[in-house]
Amino acid sequence: MKVLVIIPAYNEESSIAAVVAELAAAHPEFDYIVVNDCSTDATLQVLESGSMNRLNLVCNLGIGGGVQTGYRYALERGYDVAVQMDGDGQHDPAYLEAIVSPVVGGEADVCIGSRFIDKTGFQTSFMRRLGIRFLSLIIRLSCGVAVTDVTSGFRACNRRMILHYAQHYAQDYPEPEAIVSAALYGFKVADVPVAMRERTAGISSISPMKSVYFMLKVSVAILLYRFLMRKPKKEEQ
Repeated sequence: MKVLVIIPAYNEESSIAAVVAELAAAHPEFDYIVVNDCSTDATLQVLESGSMNRLNLVCNLGIGGGVQTGYRYALERGYDVAVQMDGDGQHDPAYLEAIVSPVVGGEADVCIGSRFIDKTGFQTSFMRRLGIRFLSLIIRLSCGVAVTDVTSGFRACNRRMILHYAQHYAQDYPEPEAIVSAALYGFKVADVPVAMRERTAGISSISPMKSVYFMLKVSVAILLYRFLMRKPKKEEQ
């Protein structure tokens, strides 16, 4: 099966080369594409100097737009499986097989790597863990899907899910909303244990000041998805 690893990158000049090198060493059989979201640092120059596979966006679309660009690329080039993997080094490619296997085996349409199942590796701050648990609860109550790490951007999906995300993908803090969208359209969602690492370079897009806004915004979006989205027709599933 053709597998594409989508790596969204915004101002990751200090980490992107190591991320790509580690991925290529661990899984040379997987293709990859770095989606440079109009970085203002030297990310593009690093990608060009290393002759890395890349899409260079001419304007900043945000994490949602960058990831959706990757899904559109995967769809147009006929990939069977697409994997999201951050460009800051937090995601260990050693766990790619664990994330991809349930998708390839037909157990799930989308499989999410969760740091909270085995509770190994970097667990993020207490306040973020609290917010993630709150969002997980809302998603479970509103959609009936139990996912322990709803903000994880380390996830794999099959061809049907690639088609869906290429057409429907939230633009602002999209990871929890993407789970809700998949669940309400009848896709199978699963999670598997992974260990994540702490960011060693760059700045997270979710600052402490944005954490409360993030939780409120995503909570409202989840409820809107649940109660306002029309039921999809069979031919759309």
